[in-house]
Amino acid sequence: MKIAMWSGPRNLSTALMYSFAARGDCAVWDEPFYAAYLQATGIDHPMRDAVIAVGEVDAARVAARCLMPAPDNKTIYYQKHMTLHMIPEFDLGFMRGLTNVFLIRHPARVIASYAKKREAPTLHDIGFVQQARLFDQVADWMGQAPLVVDSADIRLNPQKSLMNICSTLGISYTGKMLRWPMGPKPYDGVWAPHWYNAVHDSTGFDAPEGNLPDLPDAYRPLLDAALPYYRKLAQHAASTGAEST
Repeated sequence: MKIAMWSGPRNLSTALMYSFAARGDCAVWDEPFYAAYLQATGIDHPMRDAVIAVGEVDAARVAARCLMPAPDNKTIYYQKHMTLHMIPEFDLGFMRGLTNVFLIRHPARVIASYAKKREAPTLHDIGFVQQARLFDQVADWMGQAPLVVDSADIRLNPQKSLMNICSTLGISYTGKMLRWPMGPKPYDGVWAPHWYNAVHDSTGFDAPEGNLPDLPDAYRPLLDAALPYYRKLAQHAASTGAEST
């Protein structure tokens, strides 16, 4: 099985990748299109030159590799994708050969977390518009809504949420998914030193978060712009307890 987990940044996406890697039967790939995205857009991101230097910048080659068998004779190939990386110039046809899942998080939490790592995020940076576009396209292909997972549900009850994910995907659940070793991982992207500090200090999913953060007034328009896209996908999440403002 080839799983494409479509997320925006700061969405619990790295922790979920670690969870799947801990299964033992699963190979993972961290943000396959990152180098191609940076090369094609010219956008300035932390560690841009390093990402491009070690990554594949030809999006067609990345897409072809996404469809290849999992490395190391694993039976599951988990690909952690960022929705913002899928710019209009990239052909999305490869997605038809993957099992596409959408990981969401309330935009207030995303904005607060992202702004600590890279100042003045834009609507493009946090990926909600792109996520809704990809969701609609996959739903059209499938004739039904694909699986949507809210990160708040994972943190509320990791075992139950992971069991639901595995059941929907048709794979076995294992308690190994609840724990991983502390520190950097060999499959981390080269950008990990900038973005992954907190998850490197973890050995499992954090406890549920508290109230939504109070954002500075300057970020309120960004929150208002992102909320409709979050709510659009949240109505399809396994839990009906999506966060709201």
